[in-house]
Amino acid sequence: MSTRRTFRIAVLGATAVALAAGVTTIAAAAPFHRNAAAPKPTVVLVNGAWSDAASWSGVVERLQAAGYPVAAPPTGLRSLSDDSAYLASYLKTVKGPVVLVGQSYGGSVITDAATGNGNVKALVYISAFAPDKGEDANTLTAKFPGTQITDDPTAAIPTALTPVPFTKADGTTGVDLYAKPDQYRSLFFSNRVSTTTAAELAATQSPATPQALGEPSGTPAWRTIPSWYLVSDDDHVIPPAAERFMAERAHAHTVEADTPHAAQVTDPGTVTGLIEQAARATG
Repeated sequence: MSTRRTFRIAVLGATAVALAAGVTTIAAAAPFHRNAAAPKPTVVLVNGAWSDAASWSGVVERLQAAGYPVAAPPTGLRSLSDDSAYLASYLKTVKGPVVLVGQSYGGSVITDAATGNGNVKALVYISAFAPDKGEDANTLTAKFPGTQITDDPTAAIPTALTPVPFTKADGTTGVDLYAKPDQYRSLFFSNRVSTTTAAELAATQSPATPQALGEPSGTPAWRTIPSWYLVSDDDHVIPPAAERFMAERAHAHTVEADTPHAAQVTDPGTVTGLIEQAARATG
């Protein structure tokens, strides 16, 4: 059975449990009025560190079934400036209105990439960083207690990550940071996927460089573009208090749910509902 198939089997049950538990904030929100004849905006999904674009598969499936054009370009995870510049260039190729969605570090990328792009009508943050100018992911993670990515705030490398050196084309040495496999399931899924699924995802993770996590952000797009935010109350990477702080500062339309850091994997229905809420507001 393929990993993507395993994803879908594993998360359908989790989504049903979340819905049965009363995660109805999105469905109960006041309706937005939209011209029925207007084309739906393109939804662009941006993954964070230690995952890849395939982590959006459950969300992509639901959005496409609802008639939305969807794209999930890869995130390089090399540096915030490089990653956001790449996404900004990609967005210029998308015609019409865009709903731009970022998860985890992907939130930092959309915050910089959307600035000055008039086609981006909504920003959606899923358990994500929404930095202000000059802030970085590391600083925001440490702003409030609760992260499990390190048990030593003074450590140069978070204790849940393993540094792997590599040689660059110019001969200098770089470092990739990988999440440790034995902590992967708890960190990103709060143990809500099987150990087998977590092991497969840990083996295929995309690492991030220290530059990506430590580079200061530029002028934030959320100052001029309406935003939506999913606060994951069971997030083991970004403290929920930090997520609430960033959502409130951005004046985002905020939904809180009992979801882990990788909510797009475990709760794709909840994530899709928030994206559709933002999309309806663009009409």
